[in-house]
Amino acid sequence: MGPTYPFVALVAQDEMKLAILIAAIDPAVGGVLVLGDRGTGKSTAVRGLAALLPPMDAVAGCPYGCDPARLGGACAACQAEAGPKPRRIKRPVPVVDLPLGATEDRVLGALDLERALSQGVKSFEPGLLARAHRGFLYIDEVNLLDDHLVDLLIDVAASGENVIEREGLSVRHPARFVLVGSGNPEEGELRPQLLDRFGLAVEVRTPRELPTRVEVIKRRDAFERDPAGFCAAWEPEAAKLRKRLLRARRQVGEVQVDEAALTRAAQLCLALGTDGLRGELTLIRAARALAALEGRAAVGDAELRRVAAPALRHRLRRDPLDDSDAGQRVERAVAEVFA
Repeated sequence: MGPTYPFVALVAQDEMKLAILIAAIDPAVGGVLVLGDRGTGKSTAVRGLAALLPPMDAVAGCPYGCDPARLGGACAACQAEAGPKPRRIKRPVPVVDLPLGATEDRVLGALDLERALSQGVKSFEPGLLARAHRGFLYIDEVNLLDDHLVDLLIDVAASGENVIEREGLSVRHPARFVLVGSGNPEEGELRPQLLDRFGLAVEVRTPRELPTRVEVIKRRDAFERDPAGFCAAWEPEAAKLRKRLLRARRQVGEVQVDEAALTRAAQLCLALGTDGLRGELTLIRAARALAALEGRAAVGDAELRRVAAPALRHRLRRDPLDDSDAGQRVERAVAEVFA
């Protein structure tokens, strides 16, 4: 596999880049949905971020890449056999593509037929969800995904666990990943149940400014002519961002969210009429991750303002009397609440 286009070399699309960084700092935010034009760097951003992150520790020999520091949430084999100090290996943060035509067996895992036929041993062959554990599961054109796969994803995303009971197999393994979906809304709508599972939703558009378009072409052409040289040139910027990300991951749990910030978040969701309380929770989590990324000790209005649109735009009810898009409605509500 050749070099990956550096995340830091992406031009524009700032909201998308910020949302992906926030999900990488705090996966509990719930994943990122990127909707918009084709060819705007959606998949490049996801793969670039995974390449930016340092390799993670994993239990040696574990097919799911369980975290040796958190065996409480590990697979049954690691909990039973790894011991208090399991042997560790380094492995890259996984980015797994889930193709639209994937079968249920490929997604969930299934009986290893080759081993069963050749050795007479009944064993489990992990699927895409197992490979994505502790990393990213990327679905391009997620709005065109078959309903039965959507149902599977909703179940696993909610529980963080993949359970297989079939063909005489009974397997349960952790499957916690950052779900990143992309698509063009003009080609089909996303099921509301899956839409609700995404913590953040961003919109990307083809750049309209001439200098931006020229810069995109220039950088992409430079990368394709000399991938290694291009990546080396951007490595100092990547190292800076990597350092910020790692620091933010360590500090995100210490960022303070006071009563005033909670009240602001609730006021904003009330003004927008969002259903349930998932909007407030996501808004606060995203604002906390942003504060950690920028080295701040507490969440303030500035953080809430910046993450309001991605945290809330996909949670609004349709208003037949308002023809403005969801992002514009969030911006109006932000202007009123934070006035």
